[in-house]
Amino acid sequence: MGHLGLTPQSVHKMGGYVVQGRDEEQARKIFRDAQALQSAGCYSIVLEGVPLELARDITESLEIPTIGIGAGVHCDGQVLVCYDLFGLNPDFKPKFVKRFADGYGTLRGAAETFFADLRSGAFPDLDHSFQSKTLRVLRGGATNPGPAAAREGEEKIGPVYGVPV
Repeated sequence: MGHLGLTPQSVHKMGGYVVQGRDEEQARKIFRDAQALQSAGCYSIVLEGVPLELARDITESLEIPTIGIGAGVHCDGQVLVCYDLFGLNPDFKPKFVKRFADGYGTLRGAAETFFADLRSGAFPDLDHSFQSKTLRVLRGGATNPGPAAAREGEEKIGPVYGVPV
């Protein structure tokens, strides 16, 4: 799979996270590179951070599919980084990103609730703790494990975290 336009591995050489192919010379180079990648045997090409007109021209000229990320509507398919799609970084929102969830807010709220429950002693509770029907612990450290086999009619518990079998 080829990758043209904004290539994150070359972002410093490109002057940062800057749309590529906005001027004629750079657009022609990206267009020619797309043709060369197809000729070299690529099965598809990611077009990242390029103007939608350039993505359209490349897509129409190729026999292999194009996948856009910040390349507009004319690509054959679209991709979005999951951190952006789920809204996990509130401080990073390029123009082409649409957040489909407030993942940051959801995860932050869950973490705050978790820590509050830990501090208050609400978690873990009996509903979130394992118990044994047969194990007896005597003060002083002696134990009586009870019968190894489950009694008739009792639920048999598997070896993985007490999941019934």
